Amino acid sequence: MDANVFNQKIETTYKQVALLYQSTAVASLEERAELLEQSLEELRNTLEELHVAEEEILAQNEELAIARSQIEIERQRYLDLFEFAPDGYIVTDVMGKIREANRAAAKLLDMPQQFLVGKPLINYIPYEQRQAFRTQLQKLARMQQLQEWELTICPRRGTAFDAAVTVSTICDASGKPTEWRWLIRDITARKQAEATIRAIQLQNLQLQEAAKLRAHFLAIMSHELRSPLNAIVGFSQLLLRQTQNALSQNQENMVSRILNSGRHLLALIEDILDFAKVEAGKLTLQLEPLNVVDLVIATTEEIRCLAEQKHLNLQISFAVEAPIIINDSLRLRQVLLNLLSNAIKFTETGKVEVRVWELTADRMAIAVEDTGIGIAPEELQHIFQPFRQGNQTLTRQHGGTGLGLAITDSLVQMMQGKISVASTLGQGSTFYVDFPRRVEDSRARSQG
Repeated sequence: MDANVFNQKIETTYKQVALLYQSTAVASLEERAELLEQSLEELRNTLEELHVAEEEILAQNEELAIARSQIEIERQRYLDLFEFAPDGYIVTDVMGKIREANRAAAKLLDMPQQFLVGKPLINYIPYEQRQAFRTQLQKLARMQQLQEWELTICPRRGTAFDAAVTVSTICDASGKPTEWRWLIRDITARKQAEATIRAIQLQNLQLQEAAKLRAHFLAIMSHELRSPLNAIVGFSQLLLRQTQNALSQNQENMVSRILNSGRHLLALIEDILDFAKVEAGKLTLQLEPLNVVDLVIATTEEIRCLAEQKHLNLQISFAVEAPIIINDSLRLRQVLLNLLSNAIKFTETGKVEVRVWELTADRMAIAVEDTGIGIAPEELQHIFQPFRQGNQTLTRQHGGTGLGLAITDSLVQMMQGKISVASTLGQGSTFYVDFPRRVEDSRARSQG
């Protein structure tokens, strides 16, 4: 009940009592009795209303007490949040003089809280930055909030640190600024991380540039080397084919060595060229329908002479119902040749087997298994990296650039496939290639 209504009811009761006294002086006994009865009834009603008003006032008092309690809880909560916040909180007047500071702020500034009050905040700014700080304070009067203002803070003792400052402006009812609330956060670790990231990004750019230069150099040098080697191989073949003025046995042996060495160098250069194309993203697949069974047979027969020279048993097995696939015959042949030549190169006794089968209606698999020297477990994770070979000591005698498996891995990825290896040192290795029957153009255009 409103206090004015309550006062009006009390005033009405007083008036009725005064009227009753006035009436008793002039009225007859019967009139007095009737008037008394009416007055008592009105007084009774008024008292009941007063009781109702009293209950309402008590209820309102209880609500006010609860509201005060909640306000006090919220006030204490705010104080706790202010006091125990992990970041520094400071309240200053519009001149920058500190009014309040929490524990984190006192720790950042290396000053007890009670001694911070009344100190100008500019005392903790380096001398060379104070003019800029004063200029910013003047601008703050026209701003509601300033976000992530980066400053250097100088504690009373200790080392200066980088800080991110957010300032909020508090105004009075007329809109005039009365104080500023400062949130101060130490961002030394963030600045160090940013510097590290910038250094890494710069290093990455340098590495990318170095990779481009290396690929460009490899491509140029490979082309320059291939031209004279083609001449050496060509003239060597012509010498060996001569029927008139036949070469002596010794001369023929020397020319054969020149021819074999030239072919070997050309094969190495082709690997380098392919690797340079892969790194430059210029290696592409020429997709066409092909018979995977025929391709595997032809490729295996092409290299069979190398296996026979080492008295190895070269086997082929198929489990294919639909042999027609969409792929690049030249690059698929290159994948198989790389795996077969490696298997024969690192196998002294036993066999090399090629298996082809259908994984699903949409995917094929090829495996090349050997009984060779195998690969150590610690080398398996690096086997497809450029210029890496499984055992540097054992493989030096076989030659090679260490690019064959890296190129094979890139080619298989271009075919939307994957290559894996299982090996036991001293017992042999098996390379698995899993690829789709139909390679999509969008994936075959470029690798890089």
